[in-house]
Amino acid sequence: MKKLYRSETNRMLAGVIGGLSEYINMDATILRLLFAVLLITTGFTVGLIYVVAAFIIPNERDIY
Repeated sequence: MKKLYRSETNRMLAGVIGGLSEYINMDATILRLLFAVLLITTGFTVGLIYVVAAFIIPNERDIY
């Protein structure tokens, strides 16, 4: 069973994108580039979603 978590090994800031990339089997670099483009175009909304996800999604070591 797959679980969404913040990555401990593949992290830049909080590990949200690294954990999401492992969850959906996608390269983290592609997701980070997509996040950067969305952050520039939508501004505050995507940044707020990232911060909320960093507080809601548990760390990898807390799951195992």
